[in-house]
Amino acid sequence: MSNRLYRSKTERKVAGVCGGIAEYFDVDPTIIRLAWLIAVFCAGGGLLAYLIALIVIPEKPDDLVHYE
Repeated sequence: MSNRLYRSKTERKVAGVCGGIAEYFDVDPTIIRLAWLIAVFCAGGGLLAYLIALIVIPEKPDDLVHYE
């Protein structure tokens, strides 16, 4: 089975984008959230990128959710 990028249902604070990216790359979601926050304040394009990711990345289907 291939690894697919989905918005997380278990690791979400706002919409699950950072949690889904963290699950995809197998890293701590806090690292992704901090990187995104830095991108928002430093580069300014982080908020736009988050909104695009929110629209483009599908939410993980219920049959693929593994609660720990």
